Amino acid sequence: MFELTGFRSWRRWRLTLLALIVAGLLTACAAARPIAVPTLASGTPVSPPATVTLEQTVSTETPAMMTEVRPTAPHTPAPPAPEATIVPPTLPATPTVTAPTTVVPSATPTTTPRQAAFRPEVVKLSLEMGVGGLNAPVFATHAGDGSGRLFIVEKPGVIRIWEAGELHRTPFLDIRERVGSRGSEQELLGLAFAPDYVSSRAFFVNYTDRQGNTVVARFTISADPDAADPSSEVKLLEIAQPAANHNGGMLAFGPDGYLYIGTGDGGGANDQFGNGQNPGTLLGKLLRLDVTSDPTGPYRIPAGNPWVNKPGVRGEIWVLGLRNPWRFSFDRQTGDLWIGDVGQNRYEEVDLAPGAGGQTAGRGLNFGWSVMEGTHCFPDTVACDHTGLTLPVIDYAHGSGDCSITGGYIYRGQQFPALTGAYLYGDYCSGRIWALDQDPTGGWRGALLLDSDLAISSFGEDEAGELFVLDLSRGGLYRVTAQTLSRNYLPLWASLASSLNARHSRESGNPPACAGVTERSMS
Repeated sequence: MFELTGFRSWRRWRLTLLALIVAGLLTACAAARPIAVPTLASGTPVSPPATVTLEQTVSTETPAMMTEVRPTAPHTPAPPAPEATIVPPTLPATPTVTAPTTVVPSATPTTTPRQAAFRPEVVKLSLEMGVGGLNAPVFATHAGDGSGRLFIVEKPGVIRIWEAGELHRTPFLDIRERVGSRGSEQELLGLAFAPDYVSSRAFFVNYTDRQGNTVVARFTISADPDAADPSSEVKLLEIAQPAANHNGGMLAFGPDGYLYIGTGDGGGANDQFGNGQNPGTLLGKLLRLDVTSDPTGPYRIPAGNPWVNKPGVRGEIWVLGLRNPWRFSFDRQTGDLWIGDVGQNRYEEVDLAPGAGGQTAGRGLNFGWSVMEGTHCFPDTVACDHTGLTLPVIDYAHGSGDCSITGGYIYRGQQFPALTGAYLYGDYCSGRIWALDQDPTGGWRGALLLDSDLAISSFGEDEAGELFVLDLSRGGLYRVTAQTLSRNYLPLWASLASSLNARHSRESGNPPACAGVTERSMS
């Protein structure tokens, strides 16, 4: 409560004063929440005992953990450029954990500073209800077929279609009898449609089976374009999971036409199985597979993968050093790869692998887990050598409700130009949504755009590039919208309002609540 004195008539002045304060607070709330933004790391990777040299050529030598691996003739995936692939054998039930072989990734790519079009100080982000009544939604995507349909993944094992504002009554796919759960991070987790979906009618899912192991499978649709054929399942990859958590789950086709798969480090805590830096296991990695060239087989390993035919290293691996890359995405304009990697107990991080013509984003990078958690040594009580590791472009500490990052997308839609070029991401626990962009000098800046009360399980993107947010707890899908605040409404009182806002944040331990249709109540 403020006690006002010096006015002869409160009735005379209250409207004028209220208007000034509200305008000032709107300006202050649009400003960025202070976030420590490190610069992008560069250098050569950490070098353990023996060196594995990166080569793009395919050798006929049989690598460790793989038998009867044979090169194939160059092919043209749909729609990737020609790249030779090798056919992997049947995978073992449990990935063998071998003594780590030295992995020498490529030097960290750099980005060219660009004039940032995104101006967070004039953006007001809002969320509009699209559809409710969903059962634990964890992802939403499109088929790239021009239909305008949005496919919503429900964690228990169902995929629903949302079209023209209506939710189809009949599921697109129902595999609940195959999906298992021994923990909150299991069940049906990911979905991606083949780049040639219109002709191949194929799509891919990532789920945990009744034994808790990861399955990546291909399905095709039935004669009805709104219904998949459950009997068409072909299991492409199975990975034994030693614990119920950290299963990753994201699937996405890159600009090169290959399927990228995020895997967690095997779960438990503190990388207890030692998978993050172990190149002999598929856990704690981002994998890159050719799943479209030969529909009769499970998959092929692209010859451009960094460690094809290298002893002790799985050829499927594209990058390593990840803890639980729950959600990642490709910038549809630049090919940049963005990863939201969930942290242990203290820090959440956003990783970036700049694209090179959309073909090689991230090739051979090491994002540091479990040498590092974010930009900090892990554990932070000991010193560490992060030479050559690719550090996140930004990390943030747990506190004020933040505890688990949900990676998002670069906005490339047309409806809200004020968001163009900004990477939107959120926190599952706090419901906050931030925007990240690069300033003209090449540095990275983060801005808090909305403090919602949602349990943000995922962001989604439709074919036009418009974005959505999914709420796990209440079963809702929301449209991301934005308004541009006019510069004419920046009063002289803005600095005072900003000072009061900052004081509230310091004293309460919480960030100020800015405007939004799903604004979190902070009492």
